[in-house]
Amino acid sequence: MVNNRDEEKFVHDLNVLLTRLTTDMSNNAAHKLKSLHETLLQLHKENVVKINHSVMELVCAKYLILKEYTVRLEQKLSDILTCDLLAIKGYGNLIVEIETGYIPPEHAMDPLTYTYARLASKIIRYSCFSGKFAIGVPPHYILPLPRVLTLPPKKRTPQGIEEIKNLCDWYYQNPPVTEEEIKNARIHEIYVIDVDRTTVQAMDPTTYMKRALHKGVIFTLKEEPITKQAKRRRYLTKGIEKLDRYLI
Repeated sequence: MVNNRDEEKFVHDLNVLLTRLTTDMSNNAAHKLKSLHETLLQLHKENVVKINHSVMELVCAKYLILKEYTVRLEQKLSDILTCDLLAIKGYGNLIVEIETGYIPPEHAMDPLTYTYARLASKIIRYSCFSGKFAIGVPPHYILPLPRVLTLPPKKRTPQGIEEIKNLCDWYYQNPPVTEEEIKNARIHEIYVIDVDRTTVQAMDPTTYMKRALHKGVIFTLKEEPITKQAKRRRYLTKGIEKLDRYLI
């Protein structure tokens, strides 16, 4: 149940954003975006979405609409999987998952490891439903992308596939990912979604990782004390020495 104050704030913020987004859109394109805006308002009443996630979805939706995609939000793909944005053009489709950088309280002691596994799981699970798969991220947050999954499937080694599976299995078992799914999973683009400026910058994963490396924020547990911290966590003590090599 959403309280009245939260509801009013959500509606106000989303209305302000919609106004900013539609000032330079044609009537037809603006109508499509307004329809998605209404969808988000209804989903918030049902306590399905939050504002930080919704504003990124709306900015990304405009970007895709202007590229002549038909966009749907919070689209159910299976009994256990719902995607943030499903974009359809002709016979092809694109799935976009939004990553805000949120860390659940239960993973406060292993945020990088958890995020790495979450991203790997998303790429593996969602890409099999799409012709193209992308992750949307705010400009202030650098994704710890699993390097193995940025490589073409033919360049992935059995060891790399096994390592991704073992890491995902630490966190996700309902259901576990398969080695075949890991082998074929792909991430095609990263969308850097700037809500302040209502812009989206698309880049391929290799370019994104080079940019992160240039900024000195690429995820490398081998060189950081985080690995030792993770080993102190009680429920990761068994076999945790194997964790080190799973992360780039």
